[in-house]
This record gives sequence, C-alpha cells and structure tokens, in this order.
Amino acid sequence: MRALIWIVAIVALAVGLTLAARYNTGYALLVLPPYRVELSLNLLLVLLAAAFAVGYALVRVISATVRLPRQVRDYRLSRRREKARTSLLEALHEYFAGRYGRAEKAAASSLELGEHVGLSAVLAARAAHELRAHERRDAYLAQAAAAASGDEVVRVVTEAELLLDERRFQEALNLLKQLPRKHTAALRLELKAHQQARNWEQVLALTAQLEKRNVFDAIQAAQIRRYALAENLKRKALDSRALEEAWQKVPPHERTDSRVAAAAAQCFIALGGCDQAHRIVEEALEANWDSELTGLYAECEGGDTLKRIERAEDWLKSHASDAVLLLTLGRLCAQQELWGKAQSYLEASIAIEPTYSAHLALARLQERLGNADAVRRHYRESLELALAQLRTVTGGRRRTPV
Repeated sequence: MRALIWIVAIVALAVGLTLAARYNTGYALLVLPPYRVELSLNLLLVLLAAAFAVGYALVRVISATVRLPRQVRDYRLSRRREKARTSLLEALHEYFAGRYGRAEKAAASSLELGEHVGLSAVLAARAAHELRAHERRDAYLAQAAAAASGDEVVRVVTEAELLLDERRFQEALNLLKQLPRKHTAALRLELKAHQQARNWEQVLALTAQLEKRNVFDAIQAAQIRRYALAENLKRKALDSRALEEAWQKVPPHERTDSRVAAAAAQCFIALGGCDQAHRIVEEALEANWDSELTGLYAECEGGDTLKRIERAEDWLKSHASDAVLLLTLGRLCAQQELWGKAQSYLEASIAIEPTYSAHLALARLQERLGNADAVRRHYRESLELALAQLRTVTGGRRRTPV
C-alpha cells in the first residue's frame, strides 16, 4: 500500500512539473561582457538540477575515497573481534563440557587476538590447571595480571581457587587480601583457606558472615560452626587456661552439642580436669542423648564416683538397652570396686552389643577376681573384635579411591 502511494505521488509530481514547464514562458539572461546568454527558465532549472546531481555524486566519491582506509581498518577490527568472541565462546563451551585441551587452545586463540584478554587468560589458566600444566597456567595468570583489563576480581578469585586446590592456603589468603571489598565467592574461598590452615576462630567469624548472606542454611552453618568449635578446643588441649577461656567463649546452646561436648571433655580429661569433663558430659546428655558421649563419663578416675554411678543409673532407666551406657556403668563400678555390679553391667553390655572395649574391661575385671580361664577368653575375644574392626577400617580406606 505504501509503495502504491509513493508511485502515485511521483507520477503526480511529474505531471505537475510537466504542466508547469509547458505553461512557463519565462527566460533567464546571463550577461558576462562581452557575452550574453539567453536561456529558457525551464532549461536553466534542468541544468541546475543536473549540476547539483553531478556535484553531489563527486563529493560522495571523494568522501568515500577519503574514508576507505578507516573503513578497511574498522572492518578488520570487527572481524578480529568477532573471531575472538567466537573463540572465547568455543573455549567456554569446551571447558564446561570437560574437554580442557580444546578449551585451552580456543582460549589461547582468543588471547592472541587481543580481545577480552583478562577473561581469555583466566579461562586458559583454568583449563591448563585441569590438565595439570602448571607452568602454562602460571603464564596465563601472569598475562591476566599484566593486562589490567578490569577483570582483576576474576583473576584473583580464580588464582586463589587454583591455589587452594593445591592446598597452598597461605598464598591464597595473601592473594585474597588484594580485594578491597570481598564478595561472597571470595569469602567462601577465604573460609576454605582458613579451614585448610586450621584457623578455627576465623572459620567461625566467616561462617557467621556467610550465613547472613544466605550462602549456608541454618543446618549447614551449624555443622561447620560445631566442627570448628570442636577443633578449636582440641588446639587448646595443652594449656588448661587457654582451654578454659576457649570453653567460656562457646555459646551456651553449642556446649550441649555432642561433638563440641566430646571434644571439650576429652581435652579437660587430658589436662586432668575430671570434674569439669564430667559436668560437660552430664549437661550435654541431659540436653541431647548421645550414646557415644556416655563412654567419656567413665574416663578420668577422679571426683565422686558413687555420684556418677547414681547419675548413670538414672539414665539407664530411660536407656536400658544402651550398650555403651552399660559399659560405662561397668567401668565405674569397677573403679569403685563393686565387682558384682561391674560384672553384671559388662556382661549385659556384651549381650546387647559385643565390643572389644567391653570384653577388654571384663577381662581386666576377671583378672582382678583371679578367673584365669575367663581372662583368657575375654582377652581373645577382645583381640578378635579389635582386629575385625581394624580390617573393616583399612578395607574401607582402600576402597575409597576406587
């Protein structure tokens, strides 16, 4: 429809100009002494239009000729950028497809073209790292650092991550300090580095920050925090004062966690703080029952043993089938020289779940009672169970890499 309108308009214009020229009897007189030229007005208008068209065409030709070298340069630059972009996209595709050799080659091609230098160098470094070509990886990272292309954060985060893969955590931490304002990925890498470096206090602080940023949910954050608390307490196991200060810093709701309580109790037992260890176990078990934790209640022969026996027997009312609790009661009664009760509890523990610890405790009890045959039998069974458990553990470790 639009084309038809244009055709009608052009035809109308041509008809109008033709009619105007037919009835136009004017003329133009050009005087340039001693010459005089007389032209019809219609011819003059045609000549002017022709002159304008020729002049316009000439100007366009000259302009195009002048612009030609720049257009050629722009065209070549555009082709190079398109080729670099294609190579970079190919590198990304191959990298995420797991074809690291092809990814490195494509990224190196993009890097040679000089476009997206920082990103291309980082991607090539990642691919080379996966191929364990560490010299090429370091060369790519050096190119990324020298490029100053505005991808500094990308380079730092990538280099820190690759260093952590090699467990060079201190170098990774020093590198992450270059970031003025750490974003979430950098904080996660810093957390991993501090975990490898066993800097548990920093782990606790970073876990709190990442939890606020919704990186971890409450359960994940609690697991990381409790593990860090337990490991931090273990590091204080050689200094009673430092251990006490660290324990006081543990939030009350974390003290009743079985992992944290077990670590604290073991540390206090190692330093001879039996009463404190027993209180920690009691508070933790009252809050959350944990069968394994009860085993520490008979460690460290100190304090009021009778009171501990009474406390453990109260727990037994609710956990009558707990083999570890029965073993603990047997050991406590043996400490108090209640031989009959000790034997009954140990035999009940073995009846529920035979363990080398229970057989060993019963063998030692029978040794005190002078029952040689029972001593040999329980020592033998204890050794067999210990060897079976050792074979299970070592077999599992051998299967893990496969």
